[in-house]
Amino acid sequence: MTPFPKIHDQYVARTVATTVLLTWTVLVGLDVINGLVDEIGDVGKGNYSFFDAITFMVYTIPRRAYTMFPTAAVIGALMGLGQLAASSELTALRALGLSRRRLSISVAAPLLILTGLMVLSGESLGPWGQRSADGLKASAKSRDMTVAQYSGLWAREGDTFLNAQNGRELPQGGVELRDVRLYEFAADGRLESIARVNVAEHRKGGWLLRNVKRTYFETNSVTQTEVLEEHWSSKLDAAALAASARNISRPRYMTSHDLREGIKYRQRNNLDASEFEQHYWGRWFYPLNVLALCLAAIPFAFGTLRSGGAGKRLFIGMVFALGFWLLQTQFVSLAGVYKFDYRIAYVVPSLVLLTISFLLFRRRSG
Repeated sequence: MTPFPKIHDQYVARTVATTVLLTWTVLVGLDVINGLVDEIGDVGKGNYSFFDAITFMVYTIPRRAYTMFPTAAVIGALMGLGQLAASSELTALRALGLSRRRLSISVAAPLLILTGLMVLSGESLGPWGQRSADGLKASAKSRDMTVAQYSGLWAREGDTFLNAQNGRELPQGGVELRDVRLYEFAADGRLESIARVNVAEHRKGGWLLRNVKRTYFETNSVTQTEVLEEHWSSKLDAAALAASARNISRPRYMTSHDLREGIKYRQRNNLDASEFEQHYWGRWFYPLNVLALCLAAIPFAFGTLRSGGAGKRLFIGMVFALGFWLLQTQFVSLAGVYKFDYRIAYVVPSLVLLTISFLLFRRRSG
């Protein structure tokens, strides 16, 4: 066999890449339209306008593209191979001596390149776009609040500025912020004090601050105080803060580096890190998921896809994508419930698909 790639390899790869990109564009477009419909419901809250909603959606496109790519890859690959099978081009290539393994490599090559680009986007452009979108929305809906790209949640109460690196909504209502800084300024703009707060919990009539270390900046001296609890009478909108806290603590939109740091932080403080671990290992197994999906679907091109139209190929692709998603979701949920390693939960569905692919190849070769 001649070295890879040759003209027939390029032809197969180009056909598959074209159908994958077209499918991907359609899926992302539908997801964006659906998201825009949801965003329109928030238009008019504060200064959030229709133009802000459109800008929000544009920022989230990289993240949506990352999420949709595995589904687009398997459906697009099946559509492309189905076209080649229906026109007997796959049969002709096989008659020329091309093995199924060689054809599989021709299909996998462009998908690996696109997957690599998606991995890079998932670690850079996707999280950046989502943070920018969340910051835009929070700022537009509340004048005194914003979610900065790298420095977390910012809010203003008179001459006091609040910064929180993490937060969550409480089950009983309200919001809890962690790793909080309170900056107090005098009327002339001079910094009067900085308070470092471990936990700030919203309660009726104000906030309960826990483990407060405050530094006062006076004309000729600096003094420090430390208290276990302190009450802060503030009229900050707790509902808006809760929404913003969700924006700074959504692990599925973080980079793997931020997820790893979040895991370490929670383990050091005896907090539940399962959600962070789930998404962290999901990032690592993302390329394997795409490869397993597509390789498991390829054997259908040598038989099932030879007859039938585009609807049949689309149906098979959706069955593969949905079935894999359901299988992996169940394993990941079981890992969270029974506390076993998430790596096992992610690798088992991929191994199942790869085993199916291997058995189908052997069967069709027999």
